[in-house]
Formats: sequence, structure tokens, C-alpha cells
Amino acid sequence: MRSQLDDTPGRSWLGDPIDARSLFAPEHAALMATLRDLGPADWRKEAVPGWSVHDVAAHLLGDFYGRLARDRDGYREGPAFGPGETLETFIHRINQEWVDAFRRVSPSALTDTLDLVGGQVCRFFETTDPDAPSLGVSWAGVDPAPMWLDSAREFTEFWTHRQQIRHAVGQDTDLHAPFLSVVLDTFLRALPHTLRAVDAPAGTQIQVRIDGPAGGAWTATATEPGWSLAEPVTGEPAATVHLDAETAWRLCTRGIQPDTALARARIHGDPRLARAACQIVSIVY
Repeated sequence: MRSQLDDTPGRSWLGDPIDARSLFAPEHAALMATLRDLGPADWRKEAVPGWSVHDVAAHLLGDFYGRLARDRDGYREGPAFGPGETLETFIHRINQEWVDAFRRVSPSALTDTLDLVGGQVCRFFETTDPDAPSLGVSWAGVDPAPMWLDSAREFTEFWTHRQQIRHAVGQDTDLHAPFLSVVLDTFLRALPHTLRAVDAPAGTQIQVRIDGPAGGAWTATATEPGWSLAEPVTGEPAATVHLDAETAWRLCTRGIQPDTALARARIHGDPRLARAACQIVSIVY
């Protein structure tokens, strides 16, 4: 089996399309409710290493403006890659530059701007063509990606940052099933790319099962071009990894490391393949 998938226009190996378009508005409303309920001290609490709640909110605003400028307005005057920069280095640099600049903006002004611009982002996504080519999704190994995957990826980013803010102020993960179902489904589209260097006979299947109402099962099959989520389950997988939803989303966003997830998982079958599946990353990392 070759280690890379052919760059076919249909991208069927990614699995069935995800339609996240109707969820952007309620997700944005949930974000605004969270931010407007914060006290002054909450904005200074650490949400991710090196970033406060204020920083994460500012980063979200940068994402909002970037999406509108690039995809709605066709504006191409944004930051450029520096000499020798990788995609990851470039993204981390420009994110930090934006966050640093917005530290002078008050929480109240930042919240109001997020509300205004975020509403425009929701309306933009509601009108997108799911099959149109869009930004690449590096962690899924596809560039350009179909808009359905690009928009679902963006939805997961908005949702994940809201959870980081919630955790910073002592709230639990919002496990609301319609949101979390789409988040987990999107994150698991990284599975074929995660397994790209795993050598296995054609027909070998690895399954990740996530418990709970928002969960499900995702089965990657070794095919001649590469691993695929489009093949039917043909029997007992060579390896099955059972995860709870909290462990799954934190693993995919590197809130926890693979060894931690493996310690929490229930594994059946080949441990080598199970370990490979638990290397999944569904963010630019």
C-alpha cells in the first residue's frame, strides 16, 4: 500500500460530507453568552499556555476578520510567509502578532466587536457551497479542501476556543450533542492522514469508537492509494480504540498527549495500530 492518497477531486477517502453551516449562529450565540458573563478577573486567567482568556477572544476575532477578508471580500493584502517559514510557524507567528496588538483593547470593546463581526461570519458560512474548493486542511492532508471540510474545520476551531475559555473560568466542557457531534466527526477526518505512514495490507481496518450521544464510529481502511474513511466495515477491525468524548476531543486538539489517551482508552486488537490511531492531531500543531 502506498503511503499517500492520490489527490483526486472527489476526496471520497475523507468520508461523507459534513454540513456545519446551520450551527455557526448558535455556536456564536453561545460564545457571546460566555464572554458577557465573565468578570474582570476572568479575562486575565490563562486559557491556553501563554494566552489569557482575553488573548483567545482576540485570536477568535482575528479568525473572523481573516475569513471575511479572504473568502467573502477577496482581499489578498494580509501577512505573507517569511523566509523559510513552515505553515505551522507562519500561523503561530501571525496569530501571536494579532494577539499582542489587541492587548490594548478592553474586554468590553473586544466583546462588542466579536459580536458584530461574528454575526457576519455566520451569515457567510450559511451561504457557502459545500462542494466548492476552499482552503487546505493540513491535518487532513488535503489542499485544496472542499468547503464542507474547511467550514467544519472552522466550526471546530470556534467551538474549541470556547471550551478553553470555559475551562479557564472553572466551567466544564459544553457537551451539547449537536455541536460536539460535528466537532468529533470533523476531527476524525484526520484519521487517514494520521495513518499515512502506517504500513498494512490492503483491507486492514482500524476503528475509533467514541462513546456517548455525540459519539460514533470511524473506520479507516488500508487501500492501494492510502487509508480511506469511505470503505464499508467488512468484519472485526484489526484494531479498535474506544474513547470517551472528553478524551477524544482533547486528544485531537493536543489538550492531552497520546499516551494519556491510550491510558484511558479501551483497546481491542493490534496495539501497534491502536497506538498509531492515537497519534491523531486535528489542529495546526
